[in-house]
Amino acid sequence: MTEMPSNEDLQLLVDLVSTPSVSGDEAAASALLVEHMNGAGFDAHVDEAGNACGLRRGPEAPDGAPRRSLVLLGHIDTVPGEIPVRVEEGVLHGRGTVDAKGPLAAFTRAVARVEPAPGVDLLVVGAVEEEVHTSKGARHLRDAIPAPDACIIGEPSGWDAVTLAYKGCLRLRATYAAPVGHSAGPLPPVAEAAAELWQAVKAWCADFNAPHDKLYDQLLPSLQEFVTETDGLEERVRLAIGLRLPPGFEVAELEALVREHAGGGEVELYGHEPAWGSRAGTPLARALRRSILAAGGEGTFKRKTGTSDMNVVGPTWGCPIVAYGPGDSSLDHRPDERVEVAEYGRAIEVLTGALVGGGWATS
Repeated sequence: MTEMPSNEDLQLLVDLVSTPSVSGDEAAASALLVEHMNGAGFDAHVDEAGNACGLRRGPEAPDGAPRRSLVLLGHIDTVPGEIPVRVEEGVLHGRGTVDAKGPLAAFTRAVARVEPAPGVDLLVVGAVEEEVHTSKGARHLRDAIPAPDACIIGEPSGWDAVTLAYKGCLRLRATYAAPVGHSAGPLPPVAEAAAELWQAVKAWCADFNAPHDKLYDQLLPSLQEFVTETDGLEERVRLAIGLRLPPGFEVAELEALVREHAGGGEVELYGHEPAWGSRAGTPLARALRRSILAAGGEGTFKRKTGTSDMNVVGPTWGCPIVAYGPGDSSLDHRPDERVEVAEYGRAIEVLTGALVGGGWATS
């Protein structure tokens, strides 16, 4: 398949990527997307959280059946880092091309191409603050609307694959402070206590992982911050650890270990989201896979070791849920973030086919 996006399809993505929207400062990008949606047949607005929300509502079902809803939930914020926006040799470069304005723009353009089926509501949302632990936009949406019948999360899966599940996450922050002492003195520097906590967490995770061969089933720690500073009178250390959690992981035992090895530091565990996912056999997952196969793709299913807004809304909504979108997720957050224009076009075609083939829309 060599489907290229239309000029309007591509222009939306270029405009979004050209509008900076670092987490917490998304207002301009949300306004831009709402303006585009209102011009493309949506009833769109910016909600109380700052999310860009666009609804297309099908006519009432002739038999009076209850309405069905599909939420296509992307995120409009990005990590920091300016990348010059340009198209070179069929590749669009820029912050957010992959994570995740590409998937969000593909959602918008696919829904704009179809007519919602009778009794169906199609809601496209560009959520704010996904790239920080607050997940403000998804949390607001989760609690503000009734649980939909199905949901697609906008994250890069590659145009010919569908993501079924994400690992969970947990963040750990520890702070240490002590009077400055001579390096030859009797008391160890507080940096050593912080380092020992990190080593204890690493060792505990290694023991946990020993029986598990697959990364998705492992507990993955990462040292995200280790900062030492002094004013000449007091030494201070800040330690931050991120953990990717496998399905079913219980936090209590790890929390007990952390507090046992804190070594006098003040410890906070926060940002906990459980792993979440859906089955490959749901009508939603099957509709996307059929559309990918019809377009000549492989139609593979993935389970990812990161997290997404799926972890936020999934446990509450409890509906069939997958993630889909163009782009190579290994380029997330990188200074060379980019997406092939043709892949973006293919993703729009796949989404359009899935909406129609899944009974959510008519062509």
